[in-house]
Amino acid sequence: MDISSSLLLLSFFLFVIIIFIFNKINGLRTSSVSKKKLTDHVSTHSYGPRFPQGSLGWPILGETIEFVSSAYSDYPESFMDKRQLMYGRVFKSHIFGTATIVSTDAEVNKAVLQSDSTAFVPFYPKTVRELMGKSSILLINGSLHRRFHGLVGSFLKSPPLKAQIVRDMHKFLSESMDLWSEDQPVLLQDVSKNVAFKVLAKALISVEKGEELEELKEEFEQFIRGLMSLPINLPGTQLHRSLQAKKKMVKQVEKIIGDKVRRAKNKEEDGAVAKDVVDVLLKDSSEKLTHNLIANNMIDMMIPGHDSVPVLITLAVKFLSDSPTALHFLTEENMELKSLKEMTGEQLYWNDYLSLPFTQKVITETLRMGNVIIGVMRKAMKDVEIKGYVIPKGWCFLAYLRSVHLDKLHYDSPYKFNPWRWQERDMNTSSFSPFGGGQRLCPGLDLARLEASIFLHHLVTRFRWVAEEDKIINFPTVHMKNKLPIWIKRR
Repeated sequence: MDISSSLLLLSFFLFVIIIFIFNKINGLRTSSVSKKKLTDHVSTHSYGPRFPQGSLGWPILGETIEFVSSAYSDYPESFMDKRQLMYGRVFKSHIFGTATIVSTDAEVNKAVLQSDSTAFVPFYPKTVRELMGKSSILLINGSLHRRFHGLVGSFLKSPPLKAQIVRDMHKFLSESMDLWSEDQPVLLQDVSKNVAFKVLAKALISVEKGEELEELKEEFEQFIRGLMSLPINLPGTQLHRSLQAKKKMVKQVEKIIGDKVRRAKNKEEDGAVAKDVVDVLLKDSSEKLTHNLIANNMIDMMIPGHDSVPVLITLAVKFLSDSPTALHFLTEENMELKSLKEMTGEQLYWNDYLSLPFTQKVITETLRMGNVIIGVMRKAMKDVEIKGYVIPKGWCFLAYLRSVHLDKLHYDSPYKFNPWRWQERDMNTSSFSPFGGGQRLCPGLDLARLEASIFLHHLVTRFRWVAEEDKIINFPTVHMKNKLPIWIKRR
């Protein structure tokens, strides 16, 4: 393990200790009374539904150090596989200061993710909760969440927005790719991140260029650094800097909202057509969707543009670079589409990209192997029985999706990049859930596929390339260690 990894482990060690101290102060640590109740609960169910086996690890630390150490290794699921052999696919643990039921069982994960808020609610580390705020779509439940999620989801799936995404991706990619040099490597992760952020900022709040976009991006970079910081909100700490950055962004978005409301009242623009997500939410009659709530959530929804979509694109290029046959098939498919459109004089539409069968198989296989979202956390609101297991009230539940996607029970040669496996395989199964599931299924999943499809089309039809050796880092977020440098040659 190198020095940087050791420092990260030390940081997490301190992180867990601080969480423990905070919990002591606030009285959130499990008391002896609650421990007795847990013992009673387990014994009560000794002849029926069973409490998962496992270990809570060391005092205070639990099993966090081993979990983090495995996550940084070349075999991130080793922590899960070891316990799966000892205790089964559902087991208890104690990670990041929280008693946790961990599941690598596809059916159990599906049942939990599809449950409503009477059984399970979202759970995030303390730092994330502070940065998101109580009104975040990631944390709210009930009718407000369903309303917000429904409005946003419908807009993100709409054909007009998809058509806009195609135009924007073409514009931003052309601007970027025209400047690529054959004499120096292109950092593909940075390029995809920059393009995806521009596309999302326009789709959410209609900001696409100039000083306003640069200011927003700069503050967002400061904000995002706090998601895995220590939970200490004091001047000089990363959490404090991130909270201040979010305040500035919220103020900027609230100004945008105010300008939209003013123009609508003065009839300066057509208010009948929603140009972005803010427009959609402003048209809703619910008094709960305040300008401040909308502004805060626009910031939270920018996170996929910073991580999920760029990582999906980068990993697809990485896997294709390592798989010449798959790259050949994808290139031929996209070159054929380009030639057909040039011959007929037609534009490329969003459904053209999504109808490329092999390209979609490559994206699906990238989602399975890359595991952009390695897991989803929930908190049990009551004792819940699933598939013979009892998940106790108050415990955290971790649906570890990565282990399911790389399980030989579900996939032959699971560590081999094989897009052809999806020729006969149905994606709508419990063993494939790259975007989560249930009521909180990512509303932007169609756009993620579309953006990845467009990026790959432009890349393979304009360039040949050779990728430098690079390593996938899987924790705390998935990314390439060296940002995936590629050396390009124009076609």
